[in-house]
Amino acid sequence: MTWNAFIYFALIAVLLWITGAYAAWKEKKTLALTTTAIGLLVFFSFIIAMWISLERPPLRTMGETRLWYSFFLPLAGIIVYSRWRYKWILTFSTLMAIVFICINIFKPEIHSKTLMPALQSSWFAPHVIVYMFAYALLGAAALMALYLLFFKKSPATAQEYDITDNLVNVGFAFLTFGMLFGALWAKEAWGHYWSWDPKETWAAITWFAYLSYIHYRLGYPKNHKTALWMLIIAFILLQMCWWGINYLPSAQGSSVHTYSTS
Repeated sequence: MTWNAFIYFALIAVLLWITGAYAAWKEKKTLALTTTAIGLLVFFSFIIAMWISLERPPLRTMGETRLWYSFFLPLAGIIVYSRWRYKWILTFSTLMAIVFICINIFKPEIHSKTLMPALQSSWFAPHVIVYMFAYALLGAAALMALYLLFFKKSPATAQEYDITDNLVNVGFAFLTFGMLFGALWAKEAWGHYWSWDPKETWAAITWFAYLSYIHYRLGYPKNHKTALWMLIIAFILLQMCWWGINYLPSAQGSSVHTYSTS
C-alpha cells in the first residue's frame, strides 16, 4: 500500500459519511449508523495498510496523526448520535474530517519507514492513539460549545449541556490516560517521566484547562455561557499543544516532541 491510494479510500469513506449525515437528518437511524460505520472501516483499513507498509504505526509526522484525527472525528460523531440522537453532530464531524483529509491530500507529510530509537517504545503507539481519540471527543465538545453559543436560535436544553459535559468528561479521561502513557514512554526512552519540555508544558496547560471547566461546571452549573467560553479556550490551548508548538522558538531544535517533517 502506498500513499497514492489514500485519495481513493478517503473518497469512499467521505461519501459514506456524507450519506450517513444526510440519513441522520432524514431520521433514518439505521442507514446513518450503517453507512458511517462502513466509512470508518474503509478509512481504518487504509490506516492499517499504511501501518503494514511502513512497518511501523503511522504516528510519526503531523500528516500521519491527521489520519487518526480524520478517523476519530466521525467515530466521536457516531457515538454521540447513537447515544443521544443528536443528528447535526454527524454533519459537523464529517465536515471537520474532510478538512483534515484535504490537508493531507495537499500536504501529506507521510515519510520513510525509519523511526528514531525513542519512538520504538511499546508505549508510543497507545500514547498517540489515545491522545487522538481524546482530541476528537474534545473537538466534538468544542463544536457543541460553538453551536450553543452562536448558532442555536432557541434556548439550549439541559440535555445539550449534558452531552457537552459527557464529551468533555470522557475526552478528559482519555487525555489523562494519554499523559500517563506518555510519561511511561518518556521514562523508557529518556529515563525520566516528565521534563517540562515545551510539548509537555502545553499538555499540562491543556489538561488543567479542561479540569478547570469540569470543576466550574460542578461549582456553577447555571453559568452556561462562561463555561462554554472556557471550553472554546481550552480547545484553542489543545491546538497549541497538538501542532502550535512546532512554531514556537523555544521548541525549535530542543523539543523531542515536535512532529518530524522528514
